[in-house]
Amino acid sequence: MARRPTAADGSKLERRKETRFPVTVPVEASWRGTDGVLMKEEAVARQVNVHGGLLEMAIYPDIGTRVMLTNFLSAETMEARVLATPNSREGVSQGIVVELVTPSETFWGVNLQMKKAGVELQRLEKSLRSQGIDLRLLKEFRDAVDYMQAIAGSVQQARERQTPSDEEGVESWLVGERIRRTMNLCLEVMTDFDGGRITKDTKGIGELQELLSQASQRLRTLHVPSVSGHVTRGVELDPQEAFPISRRRPQSRES
Repeated sequence: MARRPTAADGSKLERRKETRFPVTVPVEASWRGTDGVLMKEEAVARQVNVHGGLLEMAIYPDIGTRVMLTNFLSAETMEARVLATPNSREGVSQGIVVELVTPSETFWGVNLQMKKAGVELQRLEKSLRSQGIDLRLLKEFRDAVDYMQAIAGSVQQARERQTPSDEEGVESWLVGERIRRTMNLCLEVMTDFDGGRITKDTKGIGELQELLSQASQRLRTLHVPSVSGHVTRGVELDPQEAFPISRRRPQSRES
């Protein structure tokens, strides 16, 4: 079995042109066997980049074989060559490694693009941190990145199931995510208030008070038990009793 070359310290040398990202993309591979017979096999792309990737498949072609890949989700096709099989390279046990004849940013679909976007945002965060940006702005940036990654993960899970969108499930997730973000924002606003950064002259404070009042009235109609265990039925409660969560402080990751 061919082994990957090693550095002077014995570590494996990375021969990939670009980092691979974990995805789950169903594809079909077709190729001509040694006897000229057309072969077709379903596969799943597990680790990919714009140059190629690792495909899990039960039956596979020999090294050097040209294969035609079809992305089941987009119907896009792309020609590739087989670089490694389970019998040719250490670490390849359940499929083949292929290289796209023409590098593509789009062939593997939005899964790869979302993964790359997440990595780029992490790099940007490190750059911002190194430049001494205000920690409050850095936290806002991190929150936005976390939200994007949560949505990206949900989209990928839906694509992996390969079923029509579950409208009720998607709507429930979106509503729950809005509630979570609203709670976090309320905690931030209360922290600003306690810190003396909000006054009667703060821009938008009147509109916020009106919206919170309307939201509170609507929520009371649901008769939902409060955090303290009491059921709210249109009764005015002391703010600290109704919202004990206000005693907490927003959690932030270490810089």
